[in-house]
Amino acid sequence: MSSRSSSVLLPEGAGSGVPPVDLGETSIGPVTFRWGARTYLMGIVNVTPDSFSGDGLMAPAKPRSLVEVAVAHARRMAAEGADILVIGGESTRPGAPPVEEPEELRRVVPVVRAVREALPALPISVDTTKPGVAEASLEAGANLLNDIWGTGSSGAIARIAAERNVPLVVMHNRHEARYVNVIAEVIADLERAIERAVAAGVPWDHIIVDPGMGFGKTPEQNLALLHDLAAFRLLGRPVLLGMSRKSTVGIVLGLPVTERLEGTLATTALGVAAGVDIVRVHDVEPNSRVARMCDAIVRR
Repeated sequence: MSSRSSSVLLPEGAGSGVPPVDLGETSIGPVTFRWGARTYLMGIVNVTPDSFSGDGLMAPAKPRSLVEVAVAHARRMAAEGADILVIGGESTRPGAPPVEEPEELRRVVPVVRAVREALPALPISVDTTKPGVAEASLEAGANLLNDIWGTGSSGAIARIAAERNVPLVVMHNRHEARYVNVIAEVIADLERAIERAVAAGVPWDHIIVDPGMGFGKTPEQNLALLHDLAAFRLLGRPVLLGMSRKSTVGIVLGLPVTERLEGTLATTALGVAAGVDIVRVHDVEPNSRVARMCDAIVRR
């Protein structure tokens, strides 16, 4: 072999630095998810009065109790093909007022408990930044924690996930949408967050990453991330995509939040083509159909 060709060989025993195609599997509550087998659907249950997407279950016009409405919503999503449900009690839209921990507990915990009883075979995730809400939700039957400030300075949610031996979604977020290279910086931030979670005791195979579309990013930056979604495979962990009804869809199409389904479906299709593992959506049935068709083409 010439010296030219041998110069590209790695030292014996060295890794290539490229993550394996097989990401293995992760048990989330009663279900084991085999990554790469197909795209999984995460249905959104917003127990808020002020969700950006207009689907908050605490809207004043609701005639039944919050728990009844949430359970009916969860049952419908399960029937439409949701593989996981995510419950959140605090709006993350820009300008939304903060929710104090007692109020978030009042909203979230009874719903988690009731949905767990109604749908014992369906994994439940909880969105929160508050350790007290995370702990109480796990006690009530949640199986997965989603830290929307996974790239922030606090490691409290990661430590709870480690202590309770539950998987963790690490989501990217920044206080300001200032980047030199948004793709490289989001990947680097997530890599550091993964390292912190592992250092806190979260097993490698318990970690899921989320680029955090719309969180500390401009619409143009969101579109750049969508264009290069496949790059997030470099992190070596399953990727969750949340573009459902986001403002970027509305800006591109010039449509209000109630008319963003087709735009959302386009991002789901492109996400599946890029290799994402979970899509987080408000409209489960149409997204499930799109994901299944795309999986038949992409994953065969």
